[in-house]
Amino acid sequence: MNANPSASVHNPVNFEDQILEQGDLISKKLHLLSVQRFPPNARKTLRPFSLAEVANYVGVSQSTLKKLHLDGKGPSPQTSPSGRRSYTAGQMLELRQYLDQHGRSESRMYVPHRRNGEKLQVVAVVNFKGGSGKTTTAAHLAQYLALTGHRVLAVDLDPQASLSSLHGFQPELDQVASIYDAIRYDGEKKALADIIRPTNFPGLDIVPANLDLQEYEYDTPLAMADKSSNEGKTFFTRISRALAEVDGKYDVVVIDCPPQLGYLTLTALTAATSVLITIHPQMLDVMSMGQFLLMLGGILKPIRAAGAEVNLSWYRYLITRYEPMDVPQAQMVGFMSTMFHEFMLKNQMVKSTAVSDAGITKQTLYEVERAAMNRATYDRALESLDAVNEEITDLIHRSWGR
Repeated sequence: MNANPSASVHNPVNFEDQILEQGDLISKKLHLLSVQRFPPNARKTLRPFSLAEVANYVGVSQSTLKKLHLDGKGPSPQTSPSGRRSYTAGQMLELRQYLDQHGRSESRMYVPHRRNGEKLQVVAVVNFKGGSGKTTTAAHLAQYLALTGHRVLAVDLDPQASLSSLHGFQPELDQVASIYDAIRYDGEKKALADIIRPTNFPGLDIVPANLDLQEYEYDTPLAMADKSSNEGKTFFTRISRALAEVDGKYDVVVIDCPPQLGYLTLTALTAATSVLITIHPQMLDVMSMGQFLLMLGGILKPIRAAGAEVNLSWYRYLITRYEPMDVPQAQMVGFMSTMFHEFMLKNQMVKSTAVSDAGITKQTLYEVERAAMNRATYDRALESLDAVNEEITDLIHRSWGR
């Protein structure tokens, strides 16, 4: 194969040398852009939230927030020269604590943390095919859960590290550890607590990804073949055992799985209490998902026979990048709804330039200022995101018996 269009057929290009050179070039250019946008050692910040946003996420009326402020109760919001009030995400957590202690008797849901006997919820977001909106879904779900008062751990299990990048981590530059360091088979294994990093969202921590994650795919078959140890034979327990170390610190774990059916994905699925399968409603994507389900079912059966616990509270299909005015897409959604019915989320993640525009600056829609883009486009996209995430949050709460 001649990778360089200008290269002579008599002087073929060494493919691996060329891609190493190009990969290095991309990293250097990204580093330059990063330094221009974020000074060295800087971390992402988070914008303040308007009174309407805070009322929505906390679950009170705007008039209640105004009265609290006028009475000098709870955290004091920032007030603009025009009189607009806003709160930081940290102040939203303070508001929850205040309302929990001084609100009505049924106000315990202002702080929706796990209670005694409620199990840590681990949501695995999966798809065999790239481009299904898997990482976008995982990022917005984790951030929404944090904004609504939950203690959340996001786990980036994809060596491409897109979820990490959205939260301000560039593995090729920051040299962050990944969950590989907590699930590896040798003596270099670390405690998961030492790998977890805070994000710019209060209440949301992350286990970043890096290319070392791919080593797990090579290490596991070797460990399974090692007759002197049982570690490889129970590879599917390694993520659940790592998460058990930090069980008491979180309410929900959101895992962004790699777009392939390998040992990492299988280990995540056996750690999961619920699974979210993202699907773009086009024929080739649905066909690919059908093959994915057949492969997954065929692999999980022998793993269960080997002792794996694959016991889900729920699993759902989520339609992503949906264009309601696209007739073939609408027909495909109807086709899937007929087949899967109760396993489909009622809400879809609509395709929006607002989400892609935010992604250009490595931000999510929850980070972007509404005034920074077309407001109608922003509002439609946010309404869709909130509806999906609220439905998933309700499933999580129902798993706790609420």
